Amino acid sequence: MIAAHADWSTDPRKRWVSIARRGSRGWRAEEPVPVGDPAALVAALLAEGVPVAMGLDLPLGVPRGFAEGRREAGFIDFLRGRAGDGGFFTVAATLDEVSRGRPFYPARGVKGMTRAAHAEALGLGDARGLSRWCDRATAERPAGAPVFWTLGANQSGKAAIAAWRDWLAPRLAAGAPYAVWPFAGALHGLLAPGRAVLAEVYPAEALRHCGLVLRGSKRVRADRAAIGEALLAAMALRGVTPAPALRDAARDGFGADAAGEDRFDSVIGLLGLIGVLDGARPDFVPDDPAIHAWEGWVLGQTALPRG
Repeated sequence: MIAAHADWSTDPRKRWVSIARRGSRGWRAEEPVPVGDPAALVAALLAEGVPVAMGLDLPLGVPRGFAEGRREAGFIDFLRGRAGDGGFFTVAATLDEVSRGRPFYPARGVKGMTRAAHAEALGLGDARGLSRWCDRATAERPAGAPVFWTLGANQSGKAAIAAWRDWLAPRLAAGAPYAVWPFAGALHGLLAPGRAVLAEVYPAEALRHCGLVLRGSKRVRADRAAIGEALLAAMALRGVTPAPALRDAARDGFGADAAGEDRFDSVIGLLGLIGVLDGARPDFVPDDPAIHAWEGWVLGQTALPRG
């Protein structure tokens, strides 16, 4: 089996993927490499003739309120239908431009702009309506960013646009052999040669699942290096043997350039994915029709939203 996790960004230079292959002696993980063309990357992995599971650090799903009244059967049909729909992916500059057909906002900072106003413009009530259940705060972590919000450090909308518009929507429309968890079913039942199973994985969530605590900031090389030995120990507990270059990178803090944090996140996400593949974490999805059809879930997450 092949497991891979890609840390995503609007800037291709900050898209890195960590790949591990499982053989008779367990997993062997390589040092992170640039994603490049994601369709070509997945095709190359599939060409090895074994099941491929790929974690993605970006939203796979839309809020249930946004899905109400839509004619599609679920998120995958919806996303397939967005191939070539440039208007949907054009970020609105003002609230007057926001609609169900153009939900991403804002293109730039505007005085008085709020998420509550964004939600109202989309007919989603208050700001909570912008978030999927898996985005909301739990007893274990604060809230994640809403799918359609595109401003500031705590946003995931730009990554969603880059992946959905430039890769997933056109490839799904073309019939690529992708199965997107949890919409297509349980993770282990989807794994088969010739098919890539894609799943949403949050490195910050996976960090906790691996029992790791990062003190300081992942943007600081010294702080990443300080957790290097603990990260290598977590690999050993997951049955993952790092290639020498990956072992050195972990101890080094994954480099001094701006992409160091992305390489770090790609490895953490990979360990989270392997944890679910090998049964260290459950393949849990809440028993809620909106989650299975439209919202999706974060792989390995078991905590439900507060309230």
